[in-house]
Amino acid sequence: MASPAASSNARLVIPDLADKVVLVTGASTGIGAAVARGFGAQGARVAVHYHSSAKEAEAVLSDLGGASHKAIIVKGDLSDPGQCAAIVEQTARHFGRIDGLINNAGLMLGRVNSLEASDEHFSKVFDLNARSVFAATRAAAPWLSKQGGFVINTTSIAARNGGAAGAILYAAAKGFVSTLTHGQAKELIGKKVRVNGVAPGVITTPFHERYTTPEQLETIRLGIPAQRLGVAEDCVGVYLFLASEALSGYIVGQIIEVNGGQLMP
Repeated sequence: MASPAASSNARLVIPDLADKVVLVTGASTGIGAAVARGFGAQGARVAVHYHSSAKEAEAVLSDLGGASHKAIIVKGDLSDPGQCAAIVEQTARHFGRIDGLINNAGLMLGRVNSLEASDEHFSKVFDLNARSVFAATRAAAPWLSKQGGFVINTTSIAARNGGAAGAILYAAAKGFVSTLTHGQAKELIGKKVRVNGVAPGVITTPFHERYTTPEQLETIRLGIPAQRLGVAEDCVGVYLFLASEALSGYIVGQIIEVNGGQLMP
């Protein structure tokens, strides 16, 4: 059964998103998959990026009508700047343009105490969660600036609260993403490219299935004023809002928190 958020998003009609070309990284599962479907429902043309979850990416593509002039799958390891550029180029070649980039891909890569982390672990966390956002935006900016567009970065509540045990490096990487969002918003607005961010709280996705126990999730839930954990569809409306020039054309360099009241900055 669809969640209330999913049903509400399905009824949204945002005319200026129709036919926009949007690249969503990390779009095979979780928030990225929900966002890709959300843009597809608005009539946007969507590039569904994935790295290892091929079956899940194919399911998202199927929901978007299959491979066509409206949707494609692009595969690549975003921790490699060269592959970031290739993912952007493949999207642009297929559709002939890019109007929006959703930098969503990210993983904790295991709960490790920050002072016990190896140099290799540190590099992997920052390459995937931080450097990838810089590299993908750098590659997409020339395309976006041709006609104007948007970048929306997925950061995290962890960027503000420092992260839970074993997640400090992930939180620090997301802090980089938040700062980059503010800074690149200033750099790119002169080219009619709006940069903003979304900071999800605790959303029940494969991310938390992998890294957080049911007991930990229940403890977190009890501290959330909304008295529930989020679902991926709870985030979709914010991405659509920030993508729409008609709805958010004067919103630049902002990060919108989606956390049920868990954090009220």
